[in-house]
Amino acid sequence: MAEHLDVVVVGAGISGISAAWHLQRHCPSKSYAILERRTDLGGTWDLFRYPGIRSDSDMYTFAFRFKPWTSDTTIVDGAAIQDYLRETVTEHGIDGHIRYSHRLVAAAWSDTDARWRLTIDRDGETVEITCGFLVACSGYFDYDDAYSPEFAGAEDFTGPVIHPQHWPADLDYTGKKIAVIGSGATAVTLVPALVSSGAGHVTMVQRSPGYIGLLRSVDPVARGLNRLLPARAAARANRWGYIVGQVGVYQVSRRFPNFMRRTLMRMARRRLPEGFDVAKHFGPDYQPWDQRLCLAPDGDLFAAISSGRADVVTDEIEAFTPAGIRLSSGDELPADVIITATGLNLQLFGGAEISRDGETISPRDKVAYRGMMLSGVPNLAFTVGYSNASWTLKADLVSESVCRVLNFMDSQAFDTVVPREPDPHVQDRPLVRQLSGYVLRALEHLPRAGSHRPWRLHDNYLLDSAFIRRTRVDDGHLLFTSTSSRPKD
Repeated sequence: MAEHLDVVVVGAGISGISAAWHLQRHCPSKSYAILERRTDLGGTWDLFRYPGIRSDSDMYTFAFRFKPWTSDTTIVDGAAIQDYLRETVTEHGIDGHIRYSHRLVAAAWSDTDARWRLTIDRDGETVEITCGFLVACSGYFDYDDAYSPEFAGAEDFTGPVIHPQHWPADLDYTGKKIAVIGSGATAVTLVPALVSSGAGHVTMVQRSPGYIGLLRSVDPVARGLNRLLPARAAARANRWGYIVGQVGVYQVSRRFPNFMRRTLMRMARRRLPEGFDVAKHFGPDYQPWDQRLCLAPDGDLFAAISSGRADVVTDEIEAFTPAGIRLSSGDELPADVIITATGLNLQLFGGAEISRDGETISPRDKVAYRGMMLSGVPNLAFTVGYSNASWTLKADLVSESVCRVLNFMDSQAFDTVVPREPDPHVQDRPLVRQLSGYVLRALEHLPRAGSHRPWRLHDNYLLDSAFIRRTRVDDGHLLFTSTSSRPKD
């Protein structure tokens, strides 16, 4: 007989650890396990090993609310994040619930049994367990295959071509000329990191520019609060300061885009050499936050360019050549190493097949209730974090909301909850609102959001937290039933 658990969490990254803590805190009677396909925790932070990998938002909001960030350092590298996560799971006893090398292959819901049957690959062995509720915390990246467009002449290039998702540990780039293709967060991180760790010269090759924001790696205000206030009070003040700041910057960007564009361009111009074409290389043809805003801690990308050891080329790539890259302008860009920081592929539920009574569930056919459950799919929640703020903020809201649902079901003796289909007047909206290239490529595979609550969230932690925490669980959009007496509503 298969092992049965009350709750199974898929993924031991930020979202999965958050889900585990909330389950232990708010649903202490529930048995649970975390299935992690890798041999270590951390998810994204265990997968990516390229030079400079770091948090892409401040640590005060990236850290969990239940384990606040108490350092003065605002941005930290991947190794520090891994240490923080390990300390968190050990401190709260979550580590004993993580099952490594467990990859979810399929999840099949049975209406008759009111439970999920999970098929799991455990180091090549197939095992099955059942659970009453499934929480997918595997993010939305495909961990196996990155997005790598085909470049003409790629087979002619004599050096290594590397995607950051599969960074080789033994790559020696000391003194070499490196071309980094891309303009997103990975490229913006890689360029200064390669310069500072021994590369001869680094060129960021971008088809179109992106906006670059600045963030101090050490915040003097946070440092002052840490010295003046007790540790917990200082951490709380710093966290809320950054939450309000994130919301404020985003709202100003959306309401006054031209002002924000001028501000970002002015910040870049002040840190770049005189005569540098800021408009061409850092002035996109879209408004701030139409796509995610990249961060340069202490302006490190601009400093690398100003040093003369890095530069930016904005042009189309015509082909790879034996010695580098030929651009559409006809210019030749010499390179010993080419790094294709061209983006990621999106994949929900870690690629597992999800079904209900034998019928495969396609996420694209579903609408996301409160950004965390799928219409018509029982006892399943998932986490997709904010694209305009720290992922953790949304993960904590989802985890808290799942616990509220579970406790309500227990109080009313329900064993099944299914979000209803939205009313016909609810119009479709994209689940992820910052339409970067990797999102646009995956829209046909992602569930939809809606134009009205509860099918729409605001990408605003202050509004979303008030909505999720203060509204009733039985809001009329969820159908609750029990196997002993159906239907109940």
